[in-house]
Amino acid sequence: MRAHALRVSVVLFLFAMLLTPAAQAKSEAKPWPIRAVVIATFEVGNDTGDFPGEFQFWVEREHLTEVIDFPGGVHPLRTNPEHTILGMVSGTTLVNSSASMMALGLDPRFDLSHAYILINGIAGVDPNSASIGSAAWANYVVNDVAREIDPREAPADWPYGIFPNGAHAPKPATVPAATWMHSNLYPLNPKLAAWAFAQTKDLSLGDDPTVAEFRKGFTGYPNAQRPPFVLIGDTFASDYYWHGKIMTQYAEDWVKLYTGGKGTFVMTEMEDSGFMNAIERLAPMHRVDPNRVMVLRTGSNYSMQRPGHDAVESVTAPYIGTKLALESAWLCGSTVLHNLLAHWDTTYSHIPGN
Repeated sequence: MRAHALRVSVVLFLFAMLLTPAAQAKSEAKPWPIRAVVIATFEVGNDTGDFPGEFQFWVEREHLTEVIDFPGGVHPLRTNPEHTILGMVSGTTLVNSSASMMALGLDPRFDLSHAYILINGIAGVDPNSASIGSAAWANYVVNDVAREIDPREAPADWPYGIFPNGAHAPKPATVPAATWMHSNLYPLNPKLAAWAFAQTKDLSLGDDPTVAEFRKGFTGYPNAQRPPFVLIGDTFASDYYWHGKIMTQYAEDWVKLYTGGKGTFVMTEMEDSGFMNAIERLAPMHRVDPNRVMVLRTGSNYSMQRPGHDAVESVTAPYIGTKLALESAWLCGSTVLHNLLAHWDTTYSHIPGN
């Protein structure tokens, strides 16, 4: 019996010795030093070969051919053969963007400490600022934590029923002091945004005849009638898929309020403050560098109706600018990405524009 037990012990010891080097090698494997992360929020079907969502052009045109399992996300990651570019589909809405960004930032397989993070997607565009297909580099991401009452119960002189926590009406002179309201404002690196804008401001974003005809209807909105162009402009994130002239005025006022008059509302979307909240938490852990984050949104639809039309008709109509916006997103984003990677000997340690 003792001899049998001894033999079993020896076999187990030898088995453990065989496994130990492999286990140690796995635990000691160095993470990939990622140079650029491209974040899309959705893909329509397959990653390649069908009608594109936000991810497809990046996969096909940047040769993100390797698929990586991503248990903490909603979609497999992709990378190029050199493992320098990492692509993620986060899922839409704030809860998905925040959770996916945290999962990626904490993934031990990747070193993102020097990676440039490009948040890249389509959005609703304010016709006061730009047109469908236009691309905006953000200096600020603004969130929508607020108080709200039905506007039918609001005082007659209120422009809408939404107002800041701590305030007593819309359009207060300053943001009420409350530390937990910090999540309504995420400043980005303005020098990096200005540099990215300079690389892309003269790009021809193309056009679409259907979109061109549609934008003629925005009489009184000269920027909405322009062919697609590149600008500096900020994003407003909300889990509400809102729409209309009144809500657009609210977004314009809200962005001005929380940026102290420095920002301009241009794009409405449903993810960016979630990304930025996760990045803010990852930064003290030295997992990411928030100064290397860029937000590029492109207009797939207007945030309000054309003059002479109503908001319900507008918000329920099919998008006519999706493909144009996706092309603009990839063209502007890839132009900046290629510049960063081509000069990695300097951009590794020195952020352009800074």
